[in-house]
Amino acid sequence: MNHTQRQKIKDKITQDIEFVKREIIELKEKSKPIAPDCSIGRLTRQEMIQEQQIYMHALDGANIRLTKLTYAFTKIDKDNYGICMECEEDILFERLILVPESSHCVSCKQELGL
Repeated sequence: MNHTQRQKIKDKITQDIEFVKREIIELKEKSKPIAPDCSIGRLTRQEMIQEQQIYMHALDGANIRLTKLTYAFTKIDKDNYGICMECEEDILFERLILVPESSHCVSCKQELGL
């Protein structure tokens, strides 16, 4: 991977980190506890609780992605960034631009069922 490609990925990671941080703020707001008196009836309250659980699950996923992106950012200037952890081959630049926190190439990811 050349310097220009690394810089593009670095910029992408920075953008993704900012996006995920904003997403986390929104999801935290949406997953706040639901007051017992804020619904019209039992069914509405259950629907609100189910929606809250969906937001909490999305929040967990966003936190995990933020951790992976942050780790990728610390690793990007090292020689082992962009190398598959399984087969030790280069991960395609196109994949890294789409998913900069990738640790496996597409083939290994499919093979391992990740």
